[in-house]
Amino acid sequence: MIIDNHPFEVNDKGHLVIGGADAVELAQKYGTPLYVYDVNIIRNNCKAFIETFDKMEVTAKVAYASKAFSSIAMLQIMKQENMCLDVVSEGELYTALQAEFPTEKIHLHGNNKSLNELRMAIENDIGCIVVDNFREIELIGRLLKEYNKQMDVLMRVTPGIESKTHQYIMTGNEDSKFGFNLNNGQAEEAFKLLWNHEFIKFKGLHCHIGSQIFETDRFLIATEVLFQELKNWKNTYGFIPEVLNLGGGYGIRYTSEESPISYDIYVKELVTEVKKHVQMLAIPMPEIWLELGRAIAGNAGLTLYTVGAIKHIPGIRNYVSVDGGMTDNLRPALYQAKYEAVIANKASAPPISEVSIAGKCCESGDMLIWDLPLPKVDHGDILAVFSTGAYGYSMANHYNRFAKPAVVFVEDSQDKLVVKRESYQDIISHDLSYE
Repeated sequence: MIIDNHPFEVNDKGHLVIGGADAVELAQKYGTPLYVYDVNIIRNNCKAFIETFDKMEVTAKVAYASKAFSSIAMLQIMKQENMCLDVVSEGELYTALQAEFPTEKIHLHGNNKSLNELRMAIENDIGCIVVDNFREIELIGRLLKEYNKQMDVLMRVTPGIESKTHQYIMTGNEDSKFGFNLNNGQAEEAFKLLWNHEFIKFKGLHCHIGSQIFETDRFLIATEVLFQELKNWKNTYGFIPEVLNLGGGYGIRYTSEESPISYDIYVKELVTEVKKHVQMLAIPMPEIWLELGRAIAGNAGLTLYTVGAIKHIPGIRNYVSVDGGMTDNLRPALYQAKYEAVIANKASAPPISEVSIAGKCCESGDMLIWDLPLPKVDHGDILAVFSTGAYGYSMANHYNRFAKPAVVFVEDSQDKLVVKRESYQDIISHDLSYE
């Protein structure tokens, strides 16, 4: 039995199963809140993209956007699956180095890269820096001259495409903090600085229009806009791109209201669009890069909670409180994100009423799910919230001084702790006395 189109099953005890392991037993073994990932789903998501490119005989690099969930164990799996890696900070780069991720397959992003971040990237000979602004061009050039090195660089551009998503995760429109604008001449000005640079090897363009997008049309329009600029640069300067990074942002299913398309469709339609423009320009096919975070990790993970207080307000609402909330899943408070969930120890029981899932933070806005159909809920039940594999742990915080949860990977029924639960000592470990 598959749970409401989520990739998890129910065993003969009526318990939710993830990766072949009983979710209730995992909660008992490791405590709650608890992030749990099915490693086979992670691997299959990676393969869905890589194998589609292989079948289409297109040279490509598929990168995991580590901001979705970064840990040593996660990056080791990405290494095993022959993925590249996107990082946006010294912390993410440091984690990749500790995971012994191949540095030549690491790409550095970010709209405000510091001198230290750029220095760390250059010292470790990462594969590519995605340039986001004019200051970075100057800093990168200065550092490469200092180290007497060359480095591959892509230019991030904003194509003026508004994606159908929440405004906080919309990145390709003109009014964006990211990238060089194609419509006001900034991109061409940056091109002139990068083209034929002594130390910078300018490889091509990067574009990312947003996240949690379900249609391909915006990606195809963005690709067309990129080629309009590339046509101008070819005719004016003779520039031929070696790389075209078309970003990511492909949507996953959080609720029954969402119907994501299969990953191979994104790849096939993008490749077809690129090939069309390549033929029109009479240039060699560039290497296609994608960067995917949510699409790799999102539906592979769930979060387990223990039910505590239950509050009935006659004629208004039934609140069910759990032992986590906005400290382990900030997205509902930040984006008004929606989720689905089941009682893991009653996963096959039919719903009898609607309840609203409240977090335990001292905020009225700490609500994980509104109006969720569930069977009778009792104190001590285990609630499993689906599709929390992306931006759960990575956005976890210490509000109200709650400790960050543990992370467990399950593969072929074998569970393994990959991130320890924080202790209270961990929380105060950087506090200093004033006495």
